[in-house]
Amino acid sequence: MTAQTIFRTLLDRPNIISSKYQAKQLHAQILKLEPSSPIHLSRLISIYSNFNLLHESLLLFNALHSPPVLAYKSIIRCYVANGLLVQSVALFLQMRASGKKPDHHVFPSLLKSCALLSDLKLGESIHGCIIRLGMDFDLYTCNALMNMYGKFQKVFAAMDSFSIKFRIESAHDQNVTLNQTSYIFPKTNANSTILDQCYRKRNCSYMVEVDRRGSIMDSVKKVFEKMLKRDVVSWNTVIAGNAENGKYEEALMLVREMRNDNLKPDSFTLSSVLPIFAEYVDLHKGKEIHGYAMRHGFDNDVFIGSSLVGMYAKCARVEDALQVFNILPQRDSISWNSIIAGCVQNGLFDEGLRFFHQMLKAKVKPVPVSFSSIMPACANLIALHLGKQLHGFIIRVGYDDNMFVSSSLVDMYAKCGYIKVARWIFDRMDVHDMVSWTAIIMGYALHGQACHAVSLFEQMEMEGVRPNYVAFVAVLTACSHAGMMNEAWRYFNSMTQNYGIVPGLEHYACMADLLGRAGKLDEAFELISSMHRPVEGIWLSLLSACRVHKNVDLAEKVAEKIFEVDPENTGAYILLSNTYAAGQRWKDVAKLQYLMRNKGIKKSPAFSWIEVKNKAPAFVSGDKSHL
Repeated sequence: MTAQTIFRTLLDRPNIISSKYQAKQLHAQILKLEPSSPIHLSRLISIYSNFNLLHESLLLFNALHSPPVLAYKSIIRCYVANGLLVQSVALFLQMRASGKKPDHHVFPSLLKSCALLSDLKLGESIHGCIIRLGMDFDLYTCNALMNMYGKFQKVFAAMDSFSIKFRIESAHDQNVTLNQTSYIFPKTNANSTILDQCYRKRNCSYMVEVDRRGSIMDSVKKVFEKMLKRDVVSWNTVIAGNAENGKYEEALMLVREMRNDNLKPDSFTLSSVLPIFAEYVDLHKGKEIHGYAMRHGFDNDVFIGSSLVGMYAKCARVEDALQVFNILPQRDSISWNSIIAGCVQNGLFDEGLRFFHQMLKAKVKPVPVSFSSIMPACANLIALHLGKQLHGFIIRVGYDDNMFVSSSLVDMYAKCGYIKVARWIFDRMDVHDMVSWTAIIMGYALHGQACHAVSLFEQMEMEGVRPNYVAFVAVLTACSHAGMMNEAWRYFNSMTQNYGIVPGLEHYACMADLLGRAGKLDEAFELISSMHRPVEGIWLSLLSACRVHKNVDLAEKVAEKIFEVDPENTGAYILLSNTYAAGQRWKDVAKLQYLMRNKGIKKSPAFSWIEVKNKAPAFVSGDKSHL
């Protein structure tokens, strides 16, 4: 085979070239044989861009007098691969200005730039261009469009963003209107702070008008429905988009439709739907997906493995989660974080810490979610020394500005008794999410500083952050500990009246505890009785209040409620016995103790622990081993 034949073969079949060295050899041959051929140079640019050689690609591109579409496409793709997103868009505009008509190979890279720039308007403009050029039926272009809109939806869902339109009023009372200008800010009153910083130097005031952005998932749906041909990527994009936005039924329906379209779900499909069954705590369906993955050889896939770990952990099947994790041939940060979070969420705090240390030994770099997952373990174990070590680690790797990590630090320090440090971290945060607000409010509540807790709750409401279920638990806990009866009833009633939140077990428990402490035992009894299914814990709280206030008659009624559900509840027997003793009813005490002996009911010894010199020894009632 002659050199000329080899040269032609390589140009016609560029995939044969497997290294940068071979690409440069081909370049040398072009310079020898046909140095001025724009077609050959364009193909060489495409080859260089495949190896991400931007410098070499640009040298050739700039040497072309009128670059063809292939050359433009290659440079745009190379710009995106190197993170030069603005340059990729600018080159596209240059191509359009030169009269060149882009083909379907150009748009996937360009749409990726729009997504990475988080520029929705630019993306919509490119979408319009695609429609005008008649390429809105191309499979790869449509997949790229759906992927772009899906990423926009993630960004705006995370920010819970608003479009801010404002008018500047100058110091000279001359109104300057910024028409068709919108800025995206997080959903907090920090918006005014941001704008204030922007315009303070110009001595301007402003008016802010907020209107909510519509759902971007509608755009994904429209593109999908217009597609004449769909592949697995098309289906996966729209399935994942629905799943991530909480549209679980739609996502599952699409999986069924996908199979009707003679396409089999792949590992990406399965990893998209597994979190749905985790959310529904549907272990049966989750196991079905696990079985399907095993039959089709997907069970070794790291993404499927991570999703299975998360699903089993959410369904409180930690042993199954551990089994899946242990057989994974490869583990990335997602799989490590899944098992750490699964252990911590199920109360296996020591196991979670052990896996965190193993992850570090395996040279897997922790990401922000690693710290927000493991911090609750330190908080619940009251392991302040470990929490401080992790805090130092967080500062060293530069995650101390991350909102989720900061929120977990606030929670950890508050639960470990360092409420001042928790507040210091909270005040340093640029933006507060619901987790950080709840953590600091609950921290003050547990430390008996109800005034601070209530003040922060009201500040949160004033800043436009809607309190959720857990936030009301925090403020009601504060009211309960401080005996703030009127405030507690106001918050309890506002849950349904102002925010549409149905009171749950924890809210009733706070109110019952507050009424019990105040001696309003009959009101507490009525409140608990109004619950759909009162649990033993709430009745036990009221029974304890009956003992304190020596209300024997009500204590018997409450104990009867408990024994209906759990005839051998040790705590109820002990509290009722103590109530009889407080009321000087010794015969009833003797009868109850006789009944307990016959049933074999014994009081379990109480224990506690406290951290001393980085150790947490346990103390059992009557134990003298630490003396």
